[in-house]
Amino acid sequence: MITFLISITVLIAGYFTYGKFLDKFFGADPRRKTPAIELADGVDYQVIKPWKIFIIQFLNIAGLGPIFGAIMGAAYGPIAYLWIVLGCIFMGAAHDYTAGMLSLRHRGASLNEVISRYLGAGFSKFLTFVIIVLLFAVGTSFISGPAGLLQQMSGWNIKIWLTVIFIYYVIATLLPIDKIIGAIYPYMGAILLFMAVAIGGSLLIKGFSGELTLTELTPETFRNYKSNASEYMLIPMLFIVISCGAISGFHATQSPLMARCMSNEKYGRPIFYGAMIAEGIVTCIWATAAMAYFGGPEQLNIMADQGNTPAIIVNTICESWLGKAGAVIAILGIVVCPITSGDTAFRSLRLILADAFNFSQKPIKNRILICIPIFIIAFLSCTIDFSIIWTYVGITNQLLAATTLWACAAYFATAGKNHLVMSIPATFITYVSVCFLLVAPNVQGGLNLEPIIGYIGGGVAALACAGIFYAKKVRK
Repeated sequence: MITFLISITVLIAGYFTYGKFLDKFFGADPRRKTPAIELADGVDYQVIKPWKIFIIQFLNIAGLGPIFGAIMGAAYGPIAYLWIVLGCIFMGAAHDYTAGMLSLRHRGASLNEVISRYLGAGFSKFLTFVIIVLLFAVGTSFISGPAGLLQQMSGWNIKIWLTVIFIYYVIATLLPIDKIIGAIYPYMGAILLFMAVAIGGSLLIKGFSGELTLTELTPETFRNYKSNASEYMLIPMLFIVISCGAISGFHATQSPLMARCMSNEKYGRPIFYGAMIAEGIVTCIWATAAMAYFGGPEQLNIMADQGNTPAIIVNTICESWLGKAGAVIAILGIVVCPITSGDTAFRSLRLILADAFNFSQKPIKNRILICIPIFIIAFLSCTIDFSIIWTYVGITNQLLAATTLWACAAYFATAGKNHLVMSIPATFITYVSVCFLLVAPNVQGGLNLEPIIGYIGGGVAALACAGIFYAKKVRK
């Protein structure tokens, strides 16, 4: 219980300390006009209340990562707390904040445009393709995933739920942001909040009563608990499994949506940095619940090896701790997570394509023209087993995070500020990502090489990127 409480406390303290420092370091200026005011079009550029933007941003970036990723990460043991807490404060939230503020400063620019400005147009063209593929993968997977969960809850044919979710995505992507997303997200946020508070509250009550035994982070538990630890090493595997709860490149594709709706730069810290801290808290809750419910990380690994997926584990914990009624609401919260990331993934995709072709999105006919090919491809993709493609989403996500961090570091270097707040995290995530590509099992998108090759290769790649950055952005 001590480790869990300290982790939550440090995350909250991180918002008021490092978050405040970063806000001042970036130079947020309440006097500057924002894109929502200068470029208001009543569709994508329009002012939304800050508290609503926070909820939308939180739901946009959450997905299933802080729940399913946390459960899979908990199998590595309590050492996962260190990555969640430190990664969230100094990398993930800093990444989300700086990327969001750069979009805000550049007329609500999409991520690929920000990267083009600070890392070069040539590199950006390739990365734009990567971002488009990632958004398609996330959006399409978050049609079939929620549909499967809803089928389990209702017993209805999955095709019915696929159709319902698909229709919702089309409407949410086409209509002005305040009509669907701005209107219903607060209610979805309430469901997700209930889920987090209910599970977190159960942890506290059962922990203090002695009903649960929580595995604390101590020198003795500072190790890899994974049942097949020789294949799933702490470095780099843990840093890829827990991505959304620590740092995720996908988040930077979502921030421009909110940058186009903010009325003042002073809301950047609570919206961009704060939403990520909230996600870190949810990740801590679910990692702790997974370890505690089964009596420790060893038992969690046994359950996982017996075929208990994160979805099954979530359902088991919710029904046991919250009863059937509470479990239904909690599971709905888990259904909400991917749906609210899927719809904005498609919306981001529409905006990226529109920006690339300089195609105004104010007339609805223009939005329809962009959306037709998007949803034809998405509809056809729903009939394909997407698990193979999804295997590569995790590493693509972290490579995108590394690239975004390098772009943010380049901005600070260009502005004559100390780039280390971004270049150090960028170097680390580059190392982790390349190392993963070299040593991860083939089924997870890696080359399955010897660990020593991955560690050396990752180190060489990270140092090479740092050297190129220094030569091109710092010395010039």
